[in-house]
Amino acid sequence: MCCYFGPAAGVGEPRRRALANTIRAGAADQKEGEAPTPKSTVPSSCPRPRPDSPPHCTEVLRRSSAPRSRSSYEMALTRIGLAGLAVMGQNLALNIAEKGFPISVYNRTTSKVDETVQRAKLEGNLPVYGFHDPASFVSSIQKPRVVIMLVKAGAPVDQTIATLAAHLEQGDCIIDGGNEWYENTERREKAMEERGLLYLGMGVSGGEEGARNGPSLMPGGSFEAYKYIEDILLKVAAQVPDSGPCVTYIGKGGSGNFVKMVHNGIEYGDMQLIAEAYDVLKSVGKLTNSELQQVFSEWNKGELLSFLIEITADIFGIKDEQGEGYLVDKVLDKTGMKGTGKWTVQQAAELSVAAPTIEASLDSRFLSGLKDERVEASKIFQGDYSTGLPVDKAQLIEDVRQALYASKICSYAQGMNIIKAKSSEKGWGLNLGELARIWKGGCIIRAIFLDRIKKAYDRNPNLANLLVDPEFAQEIMDRQAAWRRVVCLAINNGVSTPGMSASLAYFDSYRRDRLPANLVQAQRDYFGAHTYERVDMPGSFHTEWFKIARNSKI
Repeated sequence: MCCYFGPAAGVGEPRRRALANTIRAGAADQKEGEAPTPKSTVPSSCPRPRPDSPPHCTEVLRRSSAPRSRSSYEMALTRIGLAGLAVMGQNLALNIAEKGFPISVYNRTTSKVDETVQRAKLEGNLPVYGFHDPASFVSSIQKPRVVIMLVKAGAPVDQTIATLAAHLEQGDCIIDGGNEWYENTERREKAMEERGLLYLGMGVSGGEEGARNGPSLMPGGSFEAYKYIEDILLKVAAQVPDSGPCVTYIGKGGSGNFVKMVHNGIEYGDMQLIAEAYDVLKSVGKLTNSELQQVFSEWNKGELLSFLIEITADIFGIKDEQGEGYLVDKVLDKTGMKGTGKWTVQQAAELSVAAPTIEASLDSRFLSGLKDERVEASKIFQGDYSTGLPVDKAQLIEDVRQALYASKICSYAQGMNIIKAKSSEKGWGLNLGELARIWKGGCIIRAIFLDRIKKAYDRNPNLANLLVDPEFAQEIMDRQAAWRRVVCLAINNGVSTPGMSASLAYFDSYRRDRLPANLVQAQRDYFGAHTYERVDMPGSFHTEWFKIARNSKI
């Protein structure tokens, strides 16, 4: 049931009209979610298409039991369309088709259309229908039409919307499944509303594998649009046995894209913390790649069980096929990024939410990009920064495990606080426990302890900070000694642990009832007359600090 629909010519006008009518015919006897089953294909006498002819379908037409006539060949309309066929788009289209929903696909580069159709054929003859022009693509979808876009954020999204909207009708819906800035989504939703179209911004997490086999989906925007495709999303999303499909309606406006953005920010923090654990074990503990693989594999059986820990263990076991040794040691120490981590940090600053773990992970990526400068700096600052003291490997491994877990709690707490603050500002009414639930499967940050985060917010939806949930508070207290040992050991051996150090500083700042901020505020009042509050009486105060200090020196 994989086919290509494109331009064709060489048939008489009656036949041309009949074939064009098949776009609107044949859906009556098709059950929801089922692929159309062709009873015959276009007969061999049907002329081959030419590029300069009007569009109509050329394959996978259905023949009725009635005598052959202009309406004998029929094709049921597809349930949904997808535009943008890079690997993520292809995989999501195949996932949708595999779940029983016939899907039309389109891409500006037509070779991607043919490639997707061919993949659908090879992966189980899935109901994927390819189109080389936007008009016939849109016409092939049942009304109200729903089209998912998976294209690069920014201008390409606006260009794709313009291409599609020219052929859509009132009540149809466009869904942006890319990593888009949430305000762009809100702008586009308003513009589409003025044209009578519905719009959703949907975060899709899980990478290529998740898109194909079950991602975590975060749709936000028009609730009416969400209901159009809820049945599809519930089947396409990752399925977690004890909590259901990893999808929920996030909320109004750009909330879906915003939540996905912060998800990625948490992911930045998570990956940085794992990298620091690796660095301490390798640089201080002198663990080999084989030992590291064993350690991370063992960690993945307990409280650190997660996708990122699992793939980290896999990475340590892969040998270099182009040389000797392990591949991880040949990878350049320069981390790329696409912008969502930066957006998360910018939003944290705009909302006045402390997110030092996520910020440290972003700074670490910036520093990693200065490879040439770091090489030169290493020549200037030569020396042995290790203490030379013996290290108990078993104790170090256990301490690092506890430090990693405690730091991860801080990273997730910061991300949740960013989401909570934005939800309050925008009136989105986001359910943090539900977000933790849909992140349990499919997405990059999926982890066993997300279930406990969900329970924490279920116990107290107004939880000020994940750190003060009774269960997590006790876990951090139980692990803080090991956490401090790891950070101190790393510092004493000249190994940077910005994420773990920032997480520990976040915890130490948050747990104290008095910080040295009193001095900072006094300084502000001294040079800028910014005033201050007192701990012993209400009101706002200003002191002529300079005059008092000058007089005291006379």
